[in-house]
Amino acid sequence: MASALGRLARLSALRTGLTSRLTPSSGPGRTVTPGRTAVCTPSGAILPKPKKTPFGLVRIALVLVPFLYVGTLISKSFAALLEEHDIFVPEDDDDDD
Repeated sequence: MASALGRLARLSALRTGLTSRLTPSSGPGRTVTPGRTAVCTPSGAILPKPKKTPFGLVRIALVLVPFLYVGTLISKSFAALLEEHDIFVPEDDDDDD
């Protein structure tokens, strides 16, 4: 599996002309991570900006709030279960001294 991924990385690097990054002259023990640095086409035209996801924070909130609420309900019910079975019961010390 790893050798197939290595071959695929080398083939894609050869196609895009990034062979200088994959040479062993970068030093022994260094791993080479291919990166995408393309900002223009081969003809010289600048690529368009990447798409932005609209309402990103709203989507995060729509996922985060229900899961936080469900987690709170689970923890409350588990704490009640522990207290019911006297597994964990906080001591009620009177600090009226």
